Amino acid sequence: MAAKLERKYPMQSIHARGTRPSPRRALLVYPEIPPTYWSFTYTLPFIGKKASLPPLGLLTVAALLPREWSLRVVDMNVEPLDDGTIRDADLVFVSAMLIQKASFDAVVRRCNALGVPVVAGGPYPTECHASIAGVDHFVLNEAEVTLPRFLDDLEAGTPGPLYQSDDRPDLAGTPFPRYDLLKRGAYSALALQFSRGCPFDCEFCDIVPLFGRTARVKSNAQMLGEFDLLYGLGWRGGLFLVDDNFIGNRRQVLPLLADMARWQERHGYPFSLFTEVSIDFALDDALLALAKRAGFTMVFVGIETPDTATLACIGKRQNTREDMLESVKRIQRNGIEVSGGFIVGFDSDTGDIFDRQIAFIKKSGIVQAMVGLLTVLPTTRLHKRLEAEGRAVSESGGNNTHGLELNYEPRMDRTELLNGYKRILRSIYAPRAYFARCLTHLRQVKPNRKAALKVRWTELRAGWRSFTRQPFSFYGFHYLMYIAQALAVKPRMLPEAVTLAVKGHHFFTMTRGILAVDALKERAERARAVYAERIARARASLDPSRAALELGKYKARLLRDARRRVRRLDHDFRRMGEEILAGLEEFLDASYRRAACAVKKGRD
Repeated sequence: MAAKLERKYPMQSIHARGTRPSPRRALLVYPEIPPTYWSFTYTLPFIGKKASLPPLGLLTVAALLPREWSLRVVDMNVEPLDDGTIRDADLVFVSAMLIQKASFDAVVRRCNALGVPVVAGGPYPTECHASIAGVDHFVLNEAEVTLPRFLDDLEAGTPGPLYQSDDRPDLAGTPFPRYDLLKRGAYSALALQFSRGCPFDCEFCDIVPLFGRTARVKSNAQMLGEFDLLYGLGWRGGLFLVDDNFIGNRRQVLPLLADMARWQERHGYPFSLFTEVSIDFALDDALLALAKRAGFTMVFVGIETPDTATLACIGKRQNTREDMLESVKRIQRNGIEVSGGFIVGFDSDTGDIFDRQIAFIKKSGIVQAMVGLLTVLPTTRLHKRLEAEGRAVSESGGNNTHGLELNYEPRMDRTELLNGYKRILRSIYAPRAYFARCLTHLRQVKPNRKAALKVRWTELRAGWRSFTRQPFSFYGFHYLMYIAQALAVKPRMLPEAVTLAVKGHHFFTMTRGILAVDALKERAERARAVYAERIARARASLDPSRAALELGKYKARLLRDARRRVRRLDHDFRRMGEEILAGLEEFLDASYRRAACAVKKGRD
């Protein structure tokens, strides 16, 4: 298949580099992504998959490595990484986003312990390499520029510790990703890329520092070549175009969409496409029509906030050209679902922002509303401004970790902000509210019937598991009412309705887990305060021996209650609960020892 495509698309080689001596065994590792609203962790069992998307960056790096190297890709979201696999490698390449920081660090430590050199790249190392320990060679920025330099030095026996470049490569030289190295059946969708860069420079976003403001694109021939490659490998189903703004180069995207539409029509629409766009996508009727014809069924749009003053402050003026609610509905009427990104915690946010966010999400019928606390990312204009203002910017654990923590000092009262954010989550992901948005979506969307969700084995399995599990869940009544209403509203869209219900299970589970961990944290803080009061009373007691005994009993009672609450957490959230429990136990033990010692001295 690869040789055939190389002949058909000579400008686009599957392996970009020529033959080199000294073949090596390279292991390419993608660290674990913790459960987030984006991960769809709790949806995957319904469809029999292990991960949502493959590591496209690593697959592209694999295609840039010398053709005679022996390569293996281990996506830790799909399969475990064992020490034997690491030992068998001459080099371990690791790529990660900020959200994967904990797993990335663990992989590096394991490689260090086993004596295997580590080569690191991707968004997290590119932005934070100065604070990362244990990596032998950082190959940062865009691999088409920096990786060849590293490989040349490696062959010469003089590989350096750091390779950086601000050069923006022409994507015409980017090879086809090595999809053949994947366990493709483990993913709910595959991924490819058309462009890098975005013409908009929002203050909080790190895309422009990473990839620039000019949207560089692949040729139509390259894109159709990747379509042919995936089709030839037998892939059918979801295909995510990972561009940060697919329509960033409007002049190039229109002819591409026309070619994609013709390709999809010739092949019977084997791919259901989804991507990320700016909201001005809604203002171009020709663009909307071509996207629908090409088989796009969903777009993610960064809405951020319904407050126009805030949008102007953060540099997101493209969201103020038209009423955003009307823009969302226009996209939906053209048969494309809108998934929306929302943020709270901007400097200009006032106390009513939480109700306004909830109201906008409800009115828009945006089912997948991804609401997050503002996170200050390295290299952004926001980071530089807050540092200059002395606003206590700390390292982020990654966006959407949902630890309900801030890495900066907000203008709004911190408690008010966190409580307001939790109220949004409780409201929009309450089952009744979620299913109501699903029905709004089904009423508003007029899909391209040829490109609509195909009912394949995966969808049949998801439907069976949905019908046999969700009615018996804690939200079973709301689920049954929703399915009945969906059949009345849009019976032909029942597969889509079931898909949304299955996604809802993920959102409900995530929300319950996040709020349960937060409640445990608050309870632990109250326990500390109450125990401190008990200690003060014990020291003033006329019966020190009895007071010390009561302190010990109360400590044991607090810990029993905390352990019981940790055991109730879903296993993916239990680690966070165990960390809270360990901190509480350490505090109570130390406090008890000090108090007992003080009581004993008083008695003596």
